[in-house]
Amino acid sequence: MKWRLILVLAVLAILAPAAASAVTLQEALLLAKPAVALVTAEVRAEVTLNCGSGTKTVRPSPFIETGTGWFVDGRGYLITNGHVVDPAHRLPLWVIHELKKMAIDQACVDPVLRAQGLVRGQRPDIEDSIRREAAARAMSTAQVTPRPLLSVLLSSGVSLPAEVVKFSPPPGFDANGKPVADFGRDLALLRVREGIYPAIRLGDRDARIGDPVHIIGFPGVVLSHELLNKSATLEASVTNGAVSGYKQDAIGQDFIQTDAAAAHGNSGGPVVGDDAMLIGVLTATTLSGGSSGTILQGFNFVIPARDVKKFLDGTPVRPGESRFNMAWMAGLDALFADRYATAVARLREANEMQPDLTDVKHALAEAERKLKNPPPRPFPWAWATLGVTLLSAGIYGGMIGRRLWKNRYRIVPAQVIGAIESGRNPKLVDARTKTDFETSPLRLPGAVRLDPDAVLAGRPDAEPRAERDQLIVVYDTTPNEATAEKVSHALRARGFKSVRILKGGLGGWTNARLPVESKSHMPSIGLEIYKNLTLGDLERRTFKAGEIIFKEGADAKGEAFLIHTGTVQVKRTFDGVEKLLSTLGEGELVGELALFREAPRSADAIAATDVELIVINNDRLDWLMQNRPQVAREMVRRLSEWVVRTDRERALSNR
Repeated sequence: MKWRLILVLAVLAILAPAAASAVTLQEALLLAKPAVALVTAEVRAEVTLNCGSGTKTVRPSPFIETGTGWFVDGRGYLITNGHVVDPAHRLPLWVIHELKKMAIDQACVDPVLRAQGLVRGQRPDIEDSIRREAAARAMSTAQVTPRPLLSVLLSSGVSLPAEVVKFSPPPGFDANGKPVADFGRDLALLRVREGIYPAIRLGDRDARIGDPVHIIGFPGVVLSHELLNKSATLEASVTNGAVSGYKQDAIGQDFIQTDAAAAHGNSGGPVVGDDAMLIGVLTATTLSGGSSGTILQGFNFVIPARDVKKFLDGTPVRPGESRFNMAWMAGLDALFADRYATAVARLREANEMQPDLTDVKHALAEAERKLKNPPPRPFPWAWATLGVTLLSAGIYGGMIGRRLWKNRYRIVPAQVIGAIESGRNPKLVDARTKTDFETSPLRLPGAVRLDPDAVLAGRPDAEPRAERDQLIVVYDTTPNEATAEKVSHALRARGFKSVRILKGGLGGWTNARLPVESKSHMPSIGLEIYKNLTLGDLERRTFKAGEIIFKEGADAKGEAFLIHTGTVQVKRTFDGVEKLLSTLGEGELVGELALFREAPRSADAIAATDVELIVINNDRLDWLMQNRPQVAREMVRRLSEWVVRTDRERALSNR
C-alpha cells in the first residue's frame, strides 16, 4: 500500500504547480481591468460679479477633478477616493473660490488686457496688478450658481452619471496642523444606472511585506500626453511593485505602503494581487510632513481591503458579485487554454452584457482570429512528461515498495544506539561467516558470536542467550546483509519476537563512526583502515616465510598492503650492503610510499613469517584519506615519524 501512496503523492506533486499557477499574472490583470473606470467630478457655474463697470454674468471654465474608480458590485456600485468626488459632492469653499477666480479672469482681467493690446502672460506685472484690483472689487460680492456633475466613463467610451451613496471625507487639517473633526477614510461609494458590470473581488487576508501589487488606473500624464492619440480607446494602465511597509495616518488609520508607481489620476484605483483580488485602494494622500496631496514617487499609500469592507457595512453592496465576471473568466480561461471556440462563445456572452469594453474587445478579436487561423500546436511536452513521470513513478514506486518490504526488519545504527540509551538492552549478534569472522579483527562492543551455519542447521545450542521478546540485532559483512537476513529469519522461526538486521552490517556501524572493539592490539592506522574495509570482498594475498612480496625498483601497480597476519621486513641495499629498515606487524601499512610518490618501489619487502596481506589500491586509499579524517591524520603521523627517523639516521651516519 505504501508504494501506492507514494505514487499518488508523485502525481499530486506534478499537478500542484499547474494548480498553483492556474491564473497567470496576465490573466489576473485582465480579470480586473474591465471593472476599472474613469471618475470625473465636474463643477460648472454661472458667476455674477461687478468688475467696476456694472454687473456681469459669466460661465467660467468648469472645475474638473479626475480619478479612478472600480466596480465593487456588478449591479452598478463603484468605489473611489473621497477627495476625487468631494468637489462635486460637498462643493467645498475652496472650489467656489477657484470658480470666482476663473470668473474674475474671464470677466475683469481679459477685457482690460485686450484694451491694452495684451494677452495673458505677455506682461505678468501688469496682469497681476489688474487681477489684484479686480479681485478686491469683485471677490466678496460675486455670486456663484454651481452645477455639480459626477460621471463615470467606461473603457467602452460610455459615460454614466453617478451619485454618491456613501461618503467618508478625505483627511484634512486646520490652521494649526491638527486633524479636522471630519477627518475620514477618503472613500466614496458611487452608484450608476442598473446594469451588468464587471466587478473586483475583495481579498480575504492582509498584505504582507514583499507581496506583489499591481495598481490599475488612469494617470493623468497618460491621458493628456501629447504623443498619444486623444481619440483612442480609453484603457487603464498597470504599474507593478511590492508591499514595502505599513504606516498610519494622523488619527491612527492603517495604510499599506508600496513602491509601485502612481500619479495624479490613479487616486481611488484598485490595487490587486497576483490573484486579481483587491489588496486595497490607492489614495493620493501621503503622510509626508503631515500634508495632503503630496505625491512621492515610489512611496505611495493604499487603504487596506479590510477597511473597504468596513466602509461597505450597512450598504446594499454585495462585494465581488457579477454575472459578467462568470462569462469573462470562462472566456479568458478558454483563450489561455487554446480552446478558441469556447473562448469566442463566452467572450461574446460577456460583450453582450457590457458592450465594447476595451479588454473584452481585444480578447474577443484574438479568440476569433485564432479560431479562424489556429496557430500550430506545439508538441504536448507537458502531457508526455506527465505520462513518463507516472510510468516512472509506477516503476520506482514498485521498487520502493519492494525495498520497504525487504527493509521492514532492518535497523540503522542510530536506532540501535537509541534502543541502548532507552534501556531496552539489545543483544548484538555477530553472524559473520567463519572466514570473515576469523580474518577481521573488529567486532561490535559486547557482541556474541553465533555460527550462521549452526543456526541454519537448527542446532539447539546455536541461539543467543536472551529472552524471547528481547531486541536482538544481527550483523555480518556480506553484501546486502544476506547472511544476517537468513539468521534473523531462523531466529524468528524459533520464537524470538524482536529480531532486527543491522543495516549496512559492520561496515554501516563503522561508517557511522561508532565505537568498535579489536580482537587484539594493533596500530591505530590499521584499526582506522579496518573500520572502512569490512565488506568481505577485498583481495587477500598470502606469502610463506622468506618469500619476496615486492622488490626495490619494481612497479608499484597502484597497490599498498595492510598486514593482516604475520610479520614483514623492509630492506634496502646501500653500497652493496643490505640494511634492514623496519619490521612491520599486524595492522601496519607496507608499500604506501610508492602510491604517494607515483614511483617504483624504494625498498624490498620480505615475509619474515607466514603472512596474509589485504590489498589496498591507490584509489581506495585516496578516498579514505579524503573522506575519513582519522585515516588521513594517522597517515600524516606515520609519514612524519618516518621522516624524523630518516633524518636522525642521516645525522648519525654523518658523524
